[in-house]
Amino acid sequence: MTRINRRQFLLYGSTTVGTSLVLKACGGAKPPAETIPSTPDVESSAPADDTIKVGLLHSLSGPMAIMEATLADAEELAIQEINAAGGVLGKQIEFVKKDGASDVDTFVEKAKELIDEEQVVAIFGCWTSSSRKEVRPVVEAKDHMLWYPVRYEGQECSRNIFYTGTTPNQQIEPAVDWLLENKGQNFFLVGADDAFPRIVNAIIKEQLQVQGGSTVGEEYLPFGSTEVPPIITKIKTDMPEGGVIVNSFDSYDTNSAFFEQLKRAKMGPDKYPVMSVSISEEDVAVIGPVLLKGHYAAWNYFETIESDVNSEWVKAFKAKYGVNRVTNAPVEAAYVAVYLWKQAVEQAGTTDIPAVRKAAYGQTFEAPGGPVTMNANHHLSKTVRIGQVRADGLFDIVLTTDEPVAPLPWNQYVADTKEYLCDWSDPAKGGKYKPT
Repeated sequence: MTRINRRQFLLYGSTTVGTSLVLKACGGAKPPAETIPSTPDVESSAPADDTIKVGLLHSLSGPMAIMEATLADAEELAIQEINAAGGVLGKQIEFVKKDGASDVDTFVEKAKELIDEEQVVAIFGCWTSSSRKEVRPVVEAKDHMLWYPVRYEGQECSRNIFYTGTTPNQQIEPAVDWLLENKGQNFFLVGADDAFPRIVNAIIKEQLQVQGGSTVGEEYLPFGSTEVPPIITKIKTDMPEGGVIVNSFDSYDTNSAFFEQLKRAKMGPDKYPVMSVSISEEDVAVIGPVLLKGHYAAWNYFETIESDVNSEWVKAFKAKYGVNRVTNAPVEAAYVAVYLWKQAVEQAGTTDIPAVRKAAYGQTFEAPGGPVTMNANHHLSKTVRIGQVRADGLFDIVLTTDEPVAPLPWNQYVADTKEYLCDWSDPAKGGKYKPT
């Protein structure tokens, strides 16, 4: 191992370079029933006296619940552990869980309820960029705090959001570096016809141009489309001797069809390795390891990390939610977010949001994926990993960076944001500045 329709989430969050889209999908395949809570909008039963109240805001119903409900599970596990160890500032954490219902307007409504009616001191929530971008004006207008746990396209740096997922320089760019070194110079880019894949691919094309690689082809499909045979034919025609495929399809249906057609065409990972940027352990379980075995994914965390911290966390997660449940990078990031907030509160000695925000800078935590540090740009330094899918649906880790990689919210390959940085610890710099 080397070291939306606004009312629907089926487009998973629109963006441009300045307005974002992310990631995943919901195809026809169904996850285990245990991944979706039976009560979509519930409040914890913790007593109100001598508690600190936080909000959990995720899709617990609708298509996004397939992935997103697991984030609430991870947050609840962290809260349970913290409470068992004595709580925060001598008080127990009380959580109020709200259902975003896979609908951006509902996310906005529930965020307002959590702040105005429930008077929570922090919100842990969202998955898609569209939900985050709709909640962002709410927390900014009310000077509140959102902890967002999913890897995303960057191009954002809000004073009121802490991002515990990864930015492209902690996922996309290292994956391209590794592919160029280990798998070849010719790349074919495929993705959903939405802004997140287009932004990711724009970054990749610029990176390949700088590093001497070649973009042989680029194809997109509407969200959820299974019309992949023409793309398979084009890949084989344009790269007859083989080549690298970078996949940012974000639908279970599309990914299932794509990998099935690759297998039928005998385009295996030996000649046509696929690097996916949205497929995690949970997705492999739904799509099927038989279709994905031998291909790759880039994240900062995999369940197969060999460390005492990760082993204990995976054990605790499965003990609470079932032995058939899997952990993944977004789940780990949701769990870590609660602990980082807890540490910031303890350092500040208060739940006052401006004080907690300031105390969050520099917080470190020994996460299941390795040590993380909260930067003044509200993003985490994190270890980068690449995994190869194996027969049991988990990943063999083929790359681990020697140390955590510092986050760059403003992408340095995109002309409009090159050289820009973010530093909320300095009022003269703030969310977007160029160093002198």
